[in-house]
Amino acid sequence: MGTPPARWGFSIHSRSDARPTDTMTAMPELETLLYDESDGVAWVTLNRPHALNAFDPTMQRELRELWLMLRTNDDVRCVVLTGAGDKAFCTGLDREGIGSIEDQPPGKLPGYNTPWDFDDPGKSVCPKTNQMWKPVIAAVNGMACGGAFYILGEVDFIIASDRATFFDPHVTYGMPAAFEPIFLMHKMPFQEVMRLSLLGAHERMSAERAREIGFVSEVAPAEELADRARWAAQAIADQPERAIGGTVRALWMGLEMSRRQALDHAFLITHVGTDPATLAEGQAVFTSGKRIDWRLR
Repeated sequence: MGTPPARWGFSIHSRSDARPTDTMTAMPELETLLYDESDGVAWVTLNRPHALNAFDPTMQRELRELWLMLRTNDDVRCVVLTGAGDKAFCTGLDREGIGSIEDQPPGKLPGYNTPWDFDDPGKSVCPKTNQMWKPVIAAVNGMACGGAFYILGEVDFIIASDRATFFDPHVTYGMPAAFEPIFLMHKMPFQEVMRLSLLGAHERMSAERAREIGFVSEVAPAEELADRARWAAQAIADQPERAIGGTVRALWMGLEMSRRQALDHAFLITHVGTDPATLAEGQAVFTSGKRIDWRLR
């Protein structure tokens, strides 16, 4: 259970078995994540399969440190994020890590120091919140629910196993669904987010339905999930880094600004994100008549 199935087909390193190589950046000791890096792609695996990859305080800290490290790791140009095992990608916040309602002083809720001060786990686990603007692909293998939508709300696109399911059980267990559906508002139609939130644990969205509404970009047979994610990540990593980085920033900016504001800023992003040398190389390839061996999705 401690490592992904053999079909993933790449070398996994945790600090217990890692050996520094020229394709690995020195990592702090990891207890809840697995990390591998090669050919410009980093593979990050949420590694608490015994807890369905729910994030506890240790995983929150390690994810935050990892996103911060990846920001400045020039060897990494794309990231694939997945979960260990077949049962779950991530099931959100590990409630055992914050205690039960019975453990709190009268009138207080877990995670709240005051009614206005919530210790939001999204500050730790989300890549964009931690200013990590390199592309992140989620390879979802199994359940993704609750707080998993913090992470999925900030990845750049999702490839799902045909066995993946999505649901948000907050209301079923007495809590408003607030943070997580807000993270999903720009990735799903409004009524789909509302249905997911209001039905709680009573309904799960299939991978195919998630693809139909645009939340998931591709559905793959479980045994092909890693290969599909690897192909996409490698294609991204092999393209000019500044152009990719500028594209990611432009599209996320377009979500949070008005259309006119985003278009005005696009001039700056195009200028900063265009490297004259790689532009010249690209133009030379184009005029030579060579074409990419493309894939149809």
